[in-house]
Amino acid sequence: MAEEKTRVDFNAPKSLVERADSVVEILDISRTRLLIDALEDELEDLANDEEFRRRLSDAYYDDRVEYDTVEAILGREEALRMKLLRASLDRTPAEPQLDDGLPSDDSFYDGEVPDWTGTSAPGSDDGSRS
Repeated sequence: MAEEKTRVDFNAPKSLVERADSVVEILDISRTRLLIDALEDELEDLANDEEFRRRLSDAYYDDRVEYDTVEAILGREEALRMKLLRASLDRTPAEPQLDDGLPSDDSFYDGEVPDWTGTSAPGSDDGSRS
């Protein structure tokens, strides 16, 4: 089944059109085929360009472009990754709630807290030599 087509009309510099017409004569293809191929190549290059991908992801995360646009440009797999990441960024992390107040130091440490002296325990090898 052929994809639906849309007519596109635009103005281009005359010298560029003349160059394109020379190329289509040599390649024996239509001007339309040359423009479609060039546009597909440019869109593929953009989809692989890190700066463009960053700008696209920023636009997606800021709700300036829809998921369908990302999927059309980057493909389903990459678009799904971005969708999952966006969903995880949109979630508010749960904050733990204490039923009671914080325990006192005595009950938390349950007795005497040893002081750290900075020396290793007797009989342990800390790697130093005397």
